[in-house]
Amino acid sequence: MNASMKKKAALLVSTVLLAGVAAGCGNGGNESPAASNDAPAASSGSPETLTVEVFDRGIQGQPDLNNNTWTKYVNEKFGKPNNAVVKFVTVPRSEEVDKLNVLMAANEAPDISFTYDGTTVTRFAKNKGLYTLDDLLAKHGQQLKAYLGDTVLAYGKYEGKQVSIPAKRTLLAWNGMFIRKDWLDKLGLPVPTNRDELYDALVAFRDKNPGKINGVIPWATAAAGMNYAFGNLVQSFWGPMSEEEFVTTTNWLKPGNKDAFKWLNKLYAEKLISPDFALDKTAKQADADVTNGKVGFYAANWDYPMVQKIREPLKQNAPEASFVPIDAFKNGEGKYLKEMYNENGLFSFIPKSSKHAELAMKYLNWMADPDVLFFLQFGEEGVNHTMVNGIPQGIAQTGDNMQMSNLNLDYTLIVNGAELGDTEKNVKTYAAALATGDQSYEKLAVDSYKINTTDGYTGFYYGVPNEANIKYGKTLGDMNKQMMDRLIVAKPAEFDALYDKLVKEYMDAGGKAVQDENVKHYREIKAGSN
Repeated sequence: MNASMKKKAALLVSTVLLAGVAAGCGNGGNESPAASNDAPAASSGSPETLTVEVFDRGIQGQPDLNNNTWTKYVNEKFGKPNNAVVKFVTVPRSEEVDKLNVLMAANEAPDISFTYDGTTVTRFAKNKGLYTLDDLLAKHGQQLKAYLGDTVLAYGKYEGKQVSIPAKRTLLAWNGMFIRKDWLDKLGLPVPTNRDELYDALVAFRDKNPGKINGVIPWATAAAGMNYAFGNLVQSFWGPMSEEEFVTTTNWLKPGNKDAFKWLNKLYAEKLISPDFALDKTAKQADADVTNGKVGFYAANWDYPMVQKIREPLKQNAPEASFVPIDAFKNGEGKYLKEMYNENGLFSFIPKSSKHAELAMKYLNWMADPDVLFFLQFGEEGVNHTMVNGIPQGIAQTGDNMQMSNLNLDYTLIVNGAELGDTEKNVKTYAAALATGDQSYEKLAVDSYKINTTDGYTGFYYGVPNEANIKYGKTLGDMNKQMMDRLIVAKPAEFDALYDKLVKEYMDAGGKAVQDENVKHYREIKAGSN
């Protein structure tokens, strides 16, 4: 994979669109409001009302989402100087796409609306339901532009126009791999740095059972699609490819992909993987196995050992357990390829029905002020947080000071993740927030993040939806999960024939159509850039 691949940000806007959901369709064309549809200036003494979406996550004991410490700060620091009132419109988190589509179709969406679903935003733009924002950014968004940068902003473009403001994702690591260091030490084994060393460790865990427990599980995993995946194992088997092949070819047809699943099939046959993983549809069994001290190795989110449901019961059940992050899947070129999150998080946009587009842009631009962002994420020192070695440690809150999401994500629309201007500080802050101030997790977090962004790549940014994926995506997604599970548990003698059969069925069910459209879009983009 060449250098340009690593640098290119990814927004895979060809995700599954909910069937039958109405697309937003406001008034008029898709021109910039600064050019032809500016909202009239608020008259003196008559505050302009700006409506902003906020998720209702249904948290027990949560305050009024439109009247709390954070909304009061917004109205005091932004509202008053701009002769405005900021009103927050709640949308249930579990129904956000459905609700947003209804609001857009009725021309009743908040002046600043947002979603994590890139396909939904693209549909709104395609149906001319959104303002284009280029002129507004130039006029009222200089601080916002400087903070996000061209790479992040590129995720919010459609047909070359800025139609949404993507949030900056400050932490890009995705999957991680963790092994019991205390077990390795008992067996006199090194921390694995390649597949062979990991295999030797898994066999030793199975045969020598260093924890002296019943039902030892060398490698814990769960049904495909759940947490407990395979880290970057599959990528480590892939052979050389051109950028076009790497970007557009379905993983099932990439060179070496078959060998990766054959290796997993071998591990399963040798009882090195959770015996009933395919039945574990919720990952509850895998969680129980890890927290009961039965597991030697697992792959999951890069921060999984720090989450409360794992760290607390593990401390109680196996206080001697020490999981450390590892990088054990090196490819033939000596790289540890691993997919990362792209640089953007949620997408904020201004519906065409809005009469307050300029004020909306001013609000997002105001939020890019470092002091504003810090307060919205961490609050007041001594009240909402304390500083420990330069890292804000949250103080548990109830009532108006309560944050309904980690780092107040729902009120900080321009950023996903802690923002202290330094990646290592951001990682430590995130770890502190997860582990409620337990500094012992800071090193684990820093090490895991570093490992799981080494040789990282993001998917290719097409900038247009893959219509075939919208049509076949749900079917292909379900097939993909079933294929992974079936191939791993298959009888080794039947593996090759089964792989070929399942891949053909996958391609016939829409995989080829999706791949062909990816090739078409990729070549169009490359031709346009020459």
